[in-house]
Amino acid sequence: MDFQLLFITLVIKLAVATAIASALGRSKEFKKLLFRSHRNLRQTLYFVLFTGFPFAFGVYIRRNVPSFRAADLGFEGAVLIGIMGGRVAGILGGVLLALPALFYGEYLTLPVNVLAGLLAGVLRHFCRNEEEIWTFSPFIDLSVYRWVKRHLRDPRIDWQTAFFLIIIALQIVRLEVQYAAPRYLFALPLPSSWAMLVDFAFVVATISIPIKIWNNARIEMKLEEQERLLLQARLDALQSQINPHFLFNTLNSISSLIRIDPDMARELILKLSKILRRLLAKHGEFVPLQEEIEFIDAYLDIEVVRFGPDKLRVHKLLDPETLDIVIPSMILQPLVENSIKHGLSRKVDGGSITVRSRIRDNRLLIQVEDDGVGMSTPQATGVARTGSGRGIGMANVAERLQVLFGDEGKMTVQSSEGQGTLIALEMPVLHAAPLGENASAIQAVRSNMRS
Repeated sequence: MDFQLLFITLVIKLAVATAIASALGRSKEFKKLLFRSHRNLRQTLYFVLFTGFPFAFGVYIRRNVPSFRAADLGFEGAVLIGIMGGRVAGILGGVLLALPALFYGEYLTLPVNVLAGLLAGVLRHFCRNEEEIWTFSPFIDLSVYRWVKRHLRDPRIDWQTAFFLIIIALQIVRLEVQYAAPRYLFALPLPSSWAMLVDFAFVVATISIPIKIWNNARIEMKLEEQERLLLQARLDALQSQINPHFLFNTLNSISSLIRIDPDMARELILKLSKILRRLLAKHGEFVPLQEEIEFIDAYLDIEVVRFGPDKLRVHKLLDPETLDIVIPSMILQPLVENSIKHGLSRKVDGGSITVRSRIRDNRLLIQVEDDGVGMSTPQATGVARTGSGRGIGMANVAERLQVLFGDEGKMTVQSSEGQGTLIALEMPVLHAAPLGENASAIQAVRSNMRS
């Protein structure tokens, strides 16, 4: 094989390794296996099969299509499996990648691949910082002077250099074994010393590029996880705003009745204790609409006692199909509270609150309407856009919808002075399911919104 043909073969080999690594990096199952900090034997076996099969298939193609020698990545695959999965994975990967060659009499492929996988796995075991694995590059340092100066001052062989040297050493052993027994082990023929140096460079690159590709997938997963944690932190902060806000207003109502009507104050305290017990026992971010309505009923029981049944009337027009749909917890209570505080409390004769729910265009629509004093059009527009102008509760609802659903969650406000206010919430339909599934659905909504 002349030098030009060798170079083209090595370039194609590098492209094949890149394609395999990219295809594997798109698989969610592969990423779950690859990025686990600890794997049991079963997970290790799955990882070896998942990673090794495409490389083993390349060995099979090389044996059956002699002109396509670039498909054989058995040696590089064994090193990758060992460095990514550890010693056991390296040994199993070496065996798997040697099987297609063994069927055609290349018996020395097995010990060479097993040795490569084992040494790579041992090197992973001695790596003190996992980040060094992911940052491996065929270039020891961009500045040779800086690299020499550092190692003269502190003579040592760091992990990156050790991995680089082991790859070169293993390739030298492989070439020597192939030279001694060409029938029992495959390697590309090297016509000169320059060809050998080029081969070493491409072997290192063929191993490092899949690591870089998988590291990019790892970074993306970390960014998604950070985004999820940030989202959860914002939701927790918003939730912590609601509960003290609700508690503060209810305690004010109770304090105003302690001297005037102690029995009624005692009744309010009992109802409040039931509400707080439910709040403390509830850990989920989402609840079925029916449960949220039951919570609103408990809250309104307190307000009806405070205002009197003649001054506060409650109507519920709920579509039965909507009761099992899950919604953000504590999303309706601020709306009802603001209707009472800003809409009905200013009317001498009180008024009524109507809560409606239905499905429209495959989306959940919830309305809270009062016949109170209402707002001017500019004020209603400001509340609809930012939730401002009517206290913490309305701003909280608007922000929670934005955080959870993006443009898929909307709050609209219609109001006229002297006629009342209608607040409508619109959000995707999420049926009762485990929290993880709902979280995935929300992430999908937000991803679609960004695309």
